[in-house]
Amino acid sequence: MASSSSPSDLKTLLDSARPFLRGELESVDERLPSLVRVLRSVGAGECWHRHGTFLDHLLDIYRILKPWRAQDSVCLLGLFYSAYINSYVNLAIFDPSTGRDVVSRHVGEAAERLIHLFCVVPRQPLIHDDLLFHYTDSELVEHLKCSEVSVKNAKEKWLFDEEAAWRKKHIKTGEDVVVSRRLVAIFLLMTMGDFSDQHFSFQYYLFESFDGKLEFKGNDVAAGLWPGDGKPGLWMSSISRMGALYKRKRVGGEKVDEDRDEDLELVIPPVFENCTRVLDAGEQIKARDLYWEAVCDTSKRGLGRAEELLLRRTLLLEGHMSRWVSFICLKGSMKRLKERRRKGLPFSCSGGVLGTRGYLGKAGFLGQESC
Repeated sequence: MASSSSPSDLKTLLDSARPFLRGELESVDERLPSLVRVLRSVGAGECWHRHGTFLDHLLDIYRILKPWRAQDSVCLLGLFYSAYINSYVNLAIFDPSTGRDVVSRHVGEAAERLIHLFCVVPRQPLIHDDLLFHYTDSELVEHLKCSEVSVKNAKEKWLFDEEAAWRKKHIKTGEDVVVSRRLVAIFLLMTMGDFSDQHFSFQYYLFESFDGKLEFKGNDVAAGLWPGDGKPGLWMSSISRMGALYKRKRVGGEKVDEDRDEDLELVIPPVFENCTRVLDAGEQIKARDLYWEAVCDTSKRGLGRAEELLLRRTLLLEGHMSRWVSFICLKGSMKRLKERRRKGLPFSCSGGVLGTRGYLGKAGFLGQESC
């Protein structure tokens, strides 16, 4: 769910998205084309991924983080996050014998440090077992209220939450790895982008997450056969919860203390009302199912019925853009068309919901018209 955008915010999002739509990577970062060539040269484009190649996935994460205004080292983390073997998959971009200095020469020391930590820290237990699964939705909403108080205290009274750094075990050596509060926040931000790019319905049969909470309750390989039925995944509730935790962990001060990683800038992604809304898992399922009924039964029930269904709950990019298409087909008024455009474009340009990738092209065309 994208956040409400003013015209100036939308123009900023469009400006950040347009180079990706046009393939003008050098205008995003002059190093980006050469970095993509590096990834391609080590075979990232030859590894299968859920909706293309692994190189496609890495570029998509970068494309999500950049419009979120993440700092350069964090965007490069997204592009190279699997440089080394990590806790999710035994898939490393570079040969295991490749030294950290090689990666550092490509992306710089600051980004390489983040990439290395992201790969050696057991991310699944940290993000889910230690954080997400410890809180109910109502507790997260309460924490969001507390975070606003914390930000106010930090700015006005120089009072900071001195939460101790986490210590996690290195996935290969078993040694302690210190993970600061702000580094945990970066891991949350990265996971939000990662999951939003790659989760589809077949994974929910695989994980037996039928309640929409993404709690990895099972491993039903037979039921979760790729690519499944093509439905959008039920990941948005989980991502909204990550956003609430992220916002809670981003309190910092003006004085930089490198031991606490306060040189890491923690931006607020323009999704879920700027990470202030926790999406109920049941509401997510209802919205997804209404969208699916609308797009699958149009030939039987007509566009009028599809529009009616889409008007009830629209949390997905596909829903907003489908409503735009239906208004055109029904010769809807220009006012309604512009309203659909206004609501649908932030979804696409912020990268918060990538969903059906073909709509990005339509959104780019429509955005060009609006500017």
